[in-house]
Amino acid sequence: MRSTALKKYQKLESSGLWREAPELQRREVVVAFGEASLTLSDPRTETALSHWSLPAVERINPGELPALYAPGRQALETLELEDPTMIAALETVRSAVASERPKPGRLRGQLLLGGTLLVVLLAAAFLPGALIEHTATMVPAAMRQNIGQVALNDLSRVTGAPCADPSGQAALDRLAIRLFGEDPPQLRVLPDGAALAMHLPGRIITLNRSLIEQENGPEVASGFALAEAARAAASDPLVPLLRHAGLRATFTLLTTGQLDPAAIEGYGAELLLQRPLTLAAEPLLDQFEAAGVPATPYARALDPTGEATLALIEADPFAKGTPGPILADGDWISLQAICAE
Repeated sequence: MRSTALKKYQKLESSGLWREAPELQRREVVVAFGEASLTLSDPRTETALSHWSLPAVERINPGELPALYAPGRQALETLELEDPTMIAALETVRSAVASERPKPGRLRGQLLLGGTLLVVLLAAAFLPGALIEHTATMVPAAMRQNIGQVALNDLSRVTGAPCADPSGQAALDRLAIRLFGEDPPQLRVLPDGAALAMHLPGRIITLNRSLIEQENGPEVASGFALAEAARAAASDPLVPLLRHAGLRATFTLLTTGQLDPAAIEGYGAELLLQRPLTLAAEPLLDQFEAAGVPATPYARALDPTGEATLALIEADPFAKGTPGPILADGDWISLQAICAE
């Protein structure tokens, strides 16, 4: 049986009302209290809609009912809860997190290692690149997810909010599992923007709606998702974000475990202008083969003539067809309507 963050509960679930963004309607979800996160799922399909890091959960309306929570201070999502047991469990976790926060005036944050303050100060003065890279290596997965979500919100100011049709997003989640296995990155479809695909900290990959709406099948979108995941693995996406945020914000993140959202403003527009990292053909082909995705549709989408992507086309592991469907026909139809208003 799945355990939770609190030993008194072997399994804890309740219903709730989830709103993905302020302009969207609330929808009923099943809230599962896990070891390190809240999982919000569709009660009919049991598809996971969102994962919240427990230490980051904030109570928006203390003392009021129904209780209103968010996955962070700058988050757009909200969750209404009326179940007293679930509310008590969340409040217990929040109290524990608050009690463990170091008091003002001390060296704070989970990221600060004893005895490194002098090294960090010297790095800030003489080796800014080293400070940024060192900080990036110290940021845990839950914090990366929070930072990535703030960056996605900033990117949405330029591209529009990620397309949010529920059945389309559910199909996109199934595509992510099909491509990457049981612990996939988050895939999101953006309605606008010049970039066809991008990646953000916290294992977030964005795809342009044209990769879905203008294609006859999921092969092209799948190829861009696999390539973007390879770029994220080759070069830490948190490093360029911290360069944009600056040394002061980076140092604050390292010493307090907090990154000022204001320091991320404008990063989305900057990201749209960056040229994607060029990927070597052979390791990328290995990714396509492991995922059971043909490389030729992706290669042709990059260069219709095939001249610049000949290596991908000639060595396509599935030039004669995939070993199985990438996505069911019904899911592909739903995915094509993910940006429908």
